[in-house]
Amino acid sequence: MVLSIDPTSVTTLEEFLKLPETKPASEYIDGKIYQKPMPQGKHSTLQIELASTINQVGKAKKLAYAFTELRYTFADKSIVPDIAVFEWENIPLDENGQIANKFEISPDWIIEILSPEQSVSKVIRKITFSLKNGTKLGYFIDADDESITVFQPNQLPEVYEKQDILPVLSVLGNWQLKVEDVFNWLNFAK
Repeated sequence: MVLSIDPTSVTTLEEFLKLPETKPASEYIDGKIYQKPMPQGKHSTLQIELASTINQVGKAKKLAYAFTELRYTFADKSIVPDIAVFEWENIPLDENGQIANKFEISPDWIIEILSPEQSVSKVIRKITFSLKNGTKLGYFIDADDESITVFQPNQLPEVYEKQDILPVLSVLGNWQLKVEDVFNWLNFAK
């Protein structure tokens, strides 16, 4: 049974987690509820292609796995990034050795794709919050600008464009991904 709570009266993370899920997902950040924007064509394409590509590289050798729209809750926040990548050994499992339903740790790699009506600063705050809580790598993808800003702990963000090779999780070995590879997924006319 789901408790019926008026979202405007929610004051704690525990109350937020009792609310029914929304589509698109809602997040609980700094005591406030924010609903993510509905993904559009470019956003959806980049999300699916990037997660699939990471899983092609990481799943077979049990190195890493990319989840789309996965909620993780910790440090009084409940966040749903576009893609959350976990190194294989960090994927939470239940008592049966199956993947857990609830993730209460930060992903190793967080990927956010900017939607047209989304606040840049809110998205960047989610990435930096994750980095402060154990995330090793963050991407902020801007399809209009065809750039990817990379965030890493204790470093200034760096903007990557065109032929630049993006940093990836070290467990993925010598796999390389260029910025242009990411944005070429949007070219259906070719």
